Amino acid sequence: MTTRGESPTLATDIAVGGMTCAACVARVEKRLNRIEGVTCGVNLATGRARVVHPAAVPVEDLLEAVRRAGYTADRITDEGAPEPPASGCHDEDCVKVALIAVLALPVLLVSMIPALQFRNWQWVCFLLATPVALWGAEAFHRRALRTLRHSTATMDTLVSLGVVASYLWSCYALFLGTAGTPGLVMPFSLSTDGGHDHVYLEATVGIPLFVLCGRLMEDRVRRRTGSALYALAGLVVKDVSVLDDGPSGEPPSERLLPVARLVPGQRFLVRPGERVATDGVVVSGSAAIDLSLLTGESVPREVGPGDRVTGGTLNAGGSLVVRATEVGADTRLARMTQLVWEAQAHKARIQRLADRVAGVFVPAVLALAASVLGFWLGAGASAQGAVTTAVAVLVVACPCALGLATPTALLAATGRGAQVGVLFKGPEVLERLRAVDTVVLDKTGTLTSGTMRLLDTVTTGGWPAAAVLRLAAAVEQLSEHPVGRAIAAAAPPAGRAPGAVSEFTSMAGTGVRATVEGHALCVRRIPPGTRLPDVLGEARDRADAAGRTAVLVEIDGACVAVLTLGDVLRRGSVELVARLRTLGVEVVMLTGDGPGPAHAIAGELGIEKVRHSASPEDKAEFVARLKAAGRVAAVVGDGVNDAAALAGCELGMAMGTGTDVAVGAASVTLMRTDALAVVDALELAKRTMGIIGSNLTWAFTYNILLIPIAAAGMLNPMIAAVAMSGSSLLVVGNSLRLRSWRPRRATAQA
Repeated sequence: MTTRGESPTLATDIAVGGMTCAACVARVEKRLNRIEGVTCGVNLATGRARVVHPAAVPVEDLLEAVRRAGYTADRITDEGAPEPPASGCHDEDCVKVALIAVLALPVLLVSMIPALQFRNWQWVCFLLATPVALWGAEAFHRRALRTLRHSTATMDTLVSLGVVASYLWSCYALFLGTAGTPGLVMPFSLSTDGGHDHVYLEATVGIPLFVLCGRLMEDRVRRRTGSALYALAGLVVKDVSVLDDGPSGEPPSERLLPVARLVPGQRFLVRPGERVATDGVVVSGSAAIDLSLLTGESVPREVGPGDRVTGGTLNAGGSLVVRATEVGADTRLARMTQLVWEAQAHKARIQRLADRVAGVFVPAVLALAASVLGFWLGAGASAQGAVTTAVAVLVVACPCALGLATPTALLAATGRGAQVGVLFKGPEVLERLRAVDTVVLDKTGTLTSGTMRLLDTVTTGGWPAAAVLRLAAAVEQLSEHPVGRAIAAAAPPAGRAPGAVSEFTSMAGTGVRATVEGHALCVRRIPPGTRLPDVLGEARDRADAAGRTAVLVEIDGACVAVLTLGDVLRRGSVELVARLRTLGVEVVMLTGDGPGPAHAIAGELGIEKVRHSASPEDKAEFVARLKAAGRVAAVVGDGVNDAAALAGCELGMAMGTGTDVAVGAASVTLMRTDALAVVDALELAKRTMGIIGSNLTWAFTYNILLIPIAAAGMLNPMIAAVAMSGSSLLVVGNSLRLRSWRPRRATAQA
């Protein structure tokens, strides 16, 4: 990529390890942004940094900057095929937490239940708590020291200080105070009241235990929020059965080849139950292709010779020979996966605000804890009470929930959107979608299928409609005109005239004529003023009024039928318009078609505002007027003539079946063939922003409520650790609800 003619810039993705909270995110971004010409965004949920930097800045300099900040850094080179996180490290963490629990649970139970406190129980608890404080919390201490060397603080600093302070106070009370006296009975309190005979070993073991347990559950849930992305990666085929041409007269030979070595033009075999290796065109065979995991289409699509197939789709039945057209990063699946990862490499405005708050939050908490300690000591409280109150403030104030509130929701939303055939180019798209009040719809290819079909057949003179269509289709099989192809496709192959077609003649701009089964047949357009039998004239007039194409069929010189052809509504178009109105969105049709077809389709859909005969410049100008009037407009289109309007509007939505120019100019790509993908994108955006809003509300409310309670000495440090872990789990679990989001469907046929 480049920037306005200046020195070229590159975008590099980096995997950042060791981040635990939003303060870590702020620290990594600060370090990277210090490099001249570098801008970056770091995502806590995915552990990725997207860095835009001048080509003159080596990638190694970026990695070193992250490492100097105290984190691990590795360049991500294969963005098209992300792999799920390895489970080995997770298993080791589970074992460690289990061992900590074995040591910690007896300490917690005995410390909290006076009836279990046997003679010298405090010394046994001390022996059990010591390995937890030193070994169990070692990761917190190590990361805290590392950030301390860089004069910063993170969540690990708060946890480490909490563990160290409670453990050292317990050591003081046991060895220098009266807490080591045999027969001591110590009641458990939710607050921090106590004296020199009170030990806080339950906080020493409880803080790391609950934080680590919360982090394990949080990681598991975060992996589930990203499971849709890894499902996309799982669609990539590893090996492919390539067909090589044999010697003359011999059948082609088959060999297994890694898909990475496949080149365009090669033919490969797709057996039933296998996934299509890469994008291509069917050479021979027929099959039902299941698109559900790729585009959200629930019904398999029948394909045959000449049809395009997409890599990663499942062959539900039948064998195919396919010629590869795009491979590697050029495939539709690779572009989809890349687009989803791109969406998560950027930040929503609300997330940037939360990260800025978190960047100063930890230092502020440290200052607050020191102030609380000084206040209680100055107020005459016991040293133990003052210390444990400060520890409670440190632990309860960790900004984990704040850092996870937005990225986990975006991760789940973009992944779920990909599963239902809606691809977002960035989180800012979701923010803008929520504010959309006007949807501008193209007609051809968006509201309609974009292909001409036979809609009606009216005959006279005793000719059955099936017989006329059979003869007309036999002739039109030899035509390349869209009208001819539509007529030929309307008759089933088994029902077409078996006799040879002779004397075929194509009349440029008019139609075709030929002899079929001894009949002189002519299929042509109807010139103005042509006199027709009444029933055929009425059929022509109805077609003209609806903006459709009327074709006359003559057999042996007699006018016997009028065939009405036209574009048909795309599946879901009627429900789309109705649901947009339900959302309070104004609907406008903007098309380059003439007034007849435009108003006919608008009438079927109930669209009142129609702009017809619009050139690409007219479309762009219309969108600009909406923008100037303060409307937030989303433009939906699929063609080259829509590209300018898609690029100039607040939010462009391109049908995935459209041109590359339209898809490239749009902010949202709709991979499904039904029009309801448009409203699904709007509803998913509204749901996502609602989840983010509730996450942030909870994250801020949690800190606003519990920090004063902890500062007032009313919160035991161990309870503070439970509350802090619970708040993070609540936020991530709330985001996880987006994985189960399903598009609404009408119960009645529209």
